[in-house]
Amino acid sequence: MELRKDPLTRSWVMTGDDLPELAPRPETECRLCPGSPEQAKLQQISTRPSVQGGPWSARAVVHPGAVYHIEGRIDRRGEGIYDRMPNVGAHELLIENPKHDRQLWNAGDAEVEQFLLLVAQRIQDLKGDARFRYISVFKNFGPGSGQEFAHPNSQLTATTFIPRRVLYELRAGLDYYNQKERCVFCDILAQETAASTRIIEVRGDFVAACPYASRAPYETWILSRAHDSSFEHHALNHPQSMRDLAGLLRRTLQRIRTLTESFHMVLHTSPNKFHASASLGYWQTLDEDYHWHIEILPILAAKAKSYTFKEVYYSPVTPETAAARLREASVEI
Repeated sequence: MELRKDPLTRSWVMTGDDLPELAPRPETECRLCPGSPEQAKLQQISTRPSVQGGPWSARAVVHPGAVYHIEGRIDRRGEGIYDRMPNVGAHELLIENPKHDRQLWNAGDAEVEQFLLLVAQRIQDLKGDARFRYISVFKNFGPGSGQEFAHPNSQLTATTFIPRRVLYELRAGLDYYNQKERCVFCDILAQETAASTRIIEVRGDFVAACPYASRAPYETWILSRAHDSSFEHHALNHPQSMRDLAGLLRRTLQRIRTLTESFHMVLHTSPNKFHASASLGYWQTLDEDYHWHIEILPILAAKAKSYTFKEVYYSPVTPETAAARLREASVEI
């Protein structure tokens, strides 16, 4: 198994004839539930203390079918015009809750808060490894999302490259900062707050909104009004704010689930500054020009076209209408 770079799109692709395939398990044999024989075999990395009297509230383990492996050197090689390198990195399961039926949208704010703090701790720890350029945290849920486990979980990957979507954001943020000496995300947030038509909900310093040019129906972002390029820096230096973020995330997912069961959720944070590259200029102003945020893309079966036009995205629902419908959705306090 190895990584190969597309010279046109600059995307890295995992390929190999030995990609792991997890055997399907019956629902009665959840390998992530505490006390199960399979759960005991998982390699534990970190836990957060319990808030419900159980063994833990959130837990990080090595993914049982990991596609990135911590051992080895980057060893990037050329093959004519092509680049390739081994699949060095990290691949973890972030178990969000010890209870099988406590998803992020029906757990308590204190439980979700502990999960968010676990995410911050894992990113901070892995950024201490100078081999890794970027730490991705994502959740796939529902049919068509690529969900692997029924138990509440997200995934984390540490890679020796920066994902293309994040790279686009970094470069756009740098260009905007060079022109105006301001963070483009902060300016977007200020304009959206003033207009309010695409705002879904505000809780503490956090805002949920539909982007002006949404890629898919009901696409939703969560941003902090306090500028910080790094989620882990914000979370670990202001842990008291994570309760507000937990509540907003819980309610936002409840709103989205009134429309569809399936979604992708991705945390966008800054790349690893310990792996600063001389050829990429955005590290010099990274703390000023980038802004961490969470992106949620609902999957609507009837609107599958919105995921097929990758050059020009297609969304048959305007963000203004999407935000209005999400605001009106029934959620728990």
